[in-house]
Amino acid sequence: MGGQVHFGARRGTTVSTIFVLIVLQLIGEIMVRVSRLPVPGAIIGLILLYAILMWRGGISDEMSRTSGFLLQNLGVLFVPAGVGVIAYLPMIVSQWWVILLVLLVSVCATIALTGLVVARLSPRGVETVARS
Repeated sequence: MGGQVHFGARRGTTVSTIFVLIVLQLIGEIMVRVSRLPVPGAIIGLILLYAILMWRGGISDEMSRTSGFLLQNLGVLFVPAGVGVIAYLPMIVSQWWVILLVLLVSVCATIALTGLVVARLSPRGVETVARS
């Protein structure tokens, strides 16, 4: 195999699999910038990953191991966000009510939109989901 990176190859490494994930995210970012879609590039990258996995017929062992590793260490990825909160704590304290209002409105909008999508995509409306 030499220096080639094969997506989902059984002899792949964790680093090559992470590289593939980053490249898919980059492709998603480029697609969003070019097409001006109002969707994060990472979401487009995930859709591309899903399409590739469906086309290949499933998840390779290396992709499964790498994604498991990333999920197990997901907490480490939140450290920069935590540092940002500490760095901007005075601003957060002075604007807490605005932040709280935005959070409440966004949570309500997300719940309402999710309900509408489920009702629209469900074959018989929300009743199908409620009976499951």
